[in-house]
Amino acid sequence: MTDDLTLSTRRRVLALSALAAFLALSAPVAAQPAYPTRTIRVIVPFPAGGTTDLVARLFAQRLGEGLGQSVIVENMGGAGGSVGADAVAKAEPDGHTLLFHNLTFSSTTASLQFAGRARHDLADFAPISLAVNVPMLVVANPSVPARDLKEFAAFAKESAGKTPLFYGSTGPGSIMNLATEVFKRDAGIAMEHVPFRGAAPLVQELVAGRIQFGGDQLSTALPHVQSGALKPLATLAERRTTALPEVPTVRELGFPNMELRGWNGFFAPAKTPEPIVARLHQEIAKAAQHPELRRRLAEVGAEPVGSSPAELREIVREQIDRVRPLVSELKLIVQ
Repeated sequence: MTDDLTLSTRRRVLALSALAAFLALSAPVAAQPAYPTRTIRVIVPFPAGGTTDLVARLFAQRLGEGLGQSVIVENMGGAGGSVGADAVAKAEPDGHTLLFHNLTFSSTTASLQFAGRARHDLADFAPISLAVNVPMLVVANPSVPARDLKEFAAFAKESAGKTPLFYGSTGPGSIMNLATEVFKRDAGIAMEHVPFRGAAPLVQELVAGRIQFGGDQLSTALPHVQSGALKPLATLAERRTTALPEVPTVRELGFPNMELRGWNGFFAPAKTPEPIVARLHQEIAKAAQHPELRRRLAEVGAEPVGSSPAELREIVREQIDRVRPLVSELKLIVQ
């Protein structure tokens, strides 16, 4: 009788121990919060109307469907993309605030007014996925007597001391700001920089002829090029774009240092849990393969990618290593 009781007690203890162990192992899983639990904000660090804004909205729609939660795009322009990037860097790392941007240039050359200290860098973000590659296009007002970038350099030299020339970009630290400063150096010409808060007002001023030279992502200027309101001079891409196959690359025209890759990707604040980053990457990669999204992106000259977080991190690091010496040499950062 006593032995039976002891055996029964032992079995009960073993069962309780097994249950306790199971609960202990299950606790971290149970403690993982559901995601997403509310609306997700995608910060586009430029005003509405540009290519970055359009592409972000196309992805946001598909992300919302995949995540089963609203995904909204919020425009937060300023300082070549730095204002919006800073806001995301400081956001709660819970996957509900994301950045859609090209961090290479804002994290390297941004915030010129801060005595050379950018307010954020790659360490402040968790890369999620490279969403698209987007060619950059250099354009001029039709009044400029130049058919390409080489002829524009000759025109600028002839204009020296006679007519001031102005170029526009989406702000200090933007791709076009850096590319044009490289062009000025390599061509031996002078132009004054006119920064804008986004691509839409930049194109308006180019079409109006108040500035002579500028550029942004291909789709921003493409309708105006097709209508004759703007003149294409070159593309910053490695290869000619299928949207404008007659437009040469900067390398073809003798300005290889201007060759800078245009792209946009998704980032979350640093310390965002890996399961959340993985879930977001999964949905972004799925969206990049959606036939309707790919069709819409092709219309604006954007190539969908959907890379892994590691691949995006490596892309940013490689570009920063290339851009940083140029920034220092051209003294784009105020010391």
